[in-house]
Amino acid sequence: MNLNKLFLNHCEDKQYEINQNQIDIIDKLKDFYLNNFNQNFLKKFFKKEKSKLGFYLVGDVGVGKTMILNFFFKTLKEKKLRLHFNEFMIKFHNHIFENKDKENGIKNFVKDLSKKTEILYFDEFQVTNIVDAMILGRLFEKIFEENIKVIFSSNIFIKDLYKDGLQRDQFIPFIKILENYCFQKELLIDEDYRSSKNVNLERFLSPIDKSTNFIFNKYFRKVTKNKKKLLKILEIKGRQIRLENFYDGVIKFNFDELFNKNLGSEDYIAIADVSDFIFIINLPKFDQNNSNQQQRFITFIDIVYEKRIPLMITSEENLDFLGSSNNLNEPFKRTTSRLYELTSKNYS
Repeated sequence: MNLNKLFLNHCEDKQYEINQNQIDIIDKLKDFYLNNFNQNFLKKFFKKEKSKLGFYLVGDVGVGKTMILNFFFKTLKEKKLRLHFNEFMIKFHNHIFENKDKENGIKNFVKDLSKKTEILYFDEFQVTNIVDAMILGRLFEKIFEENIKVIFSSNIFIKDLYKDGLQRDQFIPFIKILENYCFQKELLIDEDYRSSKNVNLERFLSPIDKSTNFIFNKYFRKVTKNKKKLLKILEIKGRQIRLENFYDGVIKFNFDELFNKNLGSEDYIAIADVSDFIFIINLPKFDQNNSNQQQRFITFIDIVYEKRIPLMITSEENLDFLGSSNNLNEPFKRTTSRLYELTSKNYS
């Protein structure tokens, strides 16, 4: 396939700026595809070294990693699966729990996965969960052994994944597996395309005062017009989440309702699955004292972004001055960048 031409046409249709560094990544993806999916028998027979089965694209926030890999993924005719990484791990843990299969759980999960897909795609890959960190080495070793290809985008170089995480020594085997099986390519661009293209943050309101509350409430009434308010209860493995302000896919939350409780990615995915538009009030400034809430907020925004759900937010601070706890400063750059897009005037 003429990937370069298709990419240039894609950028022109979407009115994206064309950057040489992005085109270079397209060339590398084309090589990755040809080495893994488009070899005749003789080429495979005389091949001197094994093809790398993973493609790991790293770069700063908003440089176009997701745009490039989404484009590449859409061109693939092979069986494929795109999942948020948290969602993927939930599927894995559910498989283990439902089949009561701890001894052969990884092997059977991957065998089943190999019947459904030839290539996996994880966007904005990161690891924050100690349980996942301890199991990823064995899981991905089996994934690559089954010849499943994997593409990743991430803000974090492979060697720095789960940096400073609990019991990181148990995570090192996974890093070595990624380094062994993956091409790692960096996309270098100086500009954050999300924030620069979405300067009109119509739906991110700060500070919280009478004026911003009036705008927020007016917009909320507009979006929920002719929709009936209901109490919706989500059942998640025996737990209940009560959505008190649910209007046929439109949901309003106070920040504390979502992030000052012991909720996790499984809960946020369940909420996102019934959402078309989400309103959040009273977003605080972040520091060391509310780092747990900040981590939940980062997870939530990753899921919402993956599901393409627009947001409206009232915040104590301007989007560029939300602060951060020390250990979340880097991943929060991605969150801030995504908020530029999710709350922009043109995003709906």
